[in-house]
Amino acid sequence: MRKTERFRVKGEGNSLWNLYKSVSIFKVMKNFVVIQIARYTPSFKVKNWLYRTFLRMEVGQRTAFALMVFPDVMFPERIQVGRNSVIGFNSTILAHEYLIDEYRIGNVVIGDEVMIGANSTILPGVTIGDGAVVSAASLVNRDIPAGAFAGGNPVRIIYTADQVAERNENKLKV
Repeated sequence: MRKTERFRVKGEGNSLWNLYKSVSIFKVMKNFVVIQIARYTPSFKVKNWLYRTFLRMEVGQRTAFALMVFPDVMFPERIQVGRNSVIGFNSTILAHEYLIDEYRIGNVVIGDEVMIGANSTILPGVTIGDGAVVSAASLVNRDIPAGAFAGGNPVRIIYTADQVAERNENKLKV
């Protein structure tokens, strides 16, 4: 189960119609502009500086956000990415989800030396352990343990860290 905080909606319409009761419109506008600049910025140093400075995201040294990555526009400060990780082309990292009768907010923690494949979506409340690999076009709706190889929609564990190590040992013997 993902670790999210749930908030019931009071007012007319669904939770998205009540969006600006939960987050400032000015914060969303500022974050959107910063994210759009970062999405097209070719420099990883500049991109990480924008995320750290203006969005208050925790981004580790040597982490690379590929072209068109879209971090959460409403609660980017709830995203933490470790050092030397790669977030693949056109991936989305969400720290919120707005439903009909409620909205949910959760931290996203991506460990050190994690590889997220292109076009993946990471949902709120998920932790991806150090050294994990998530294949392209995955929907990460649950925690991924350290060193695991995972993929799919919804994501499933394809190999654990122990199975990956065993496969690598077998390849070396051949």
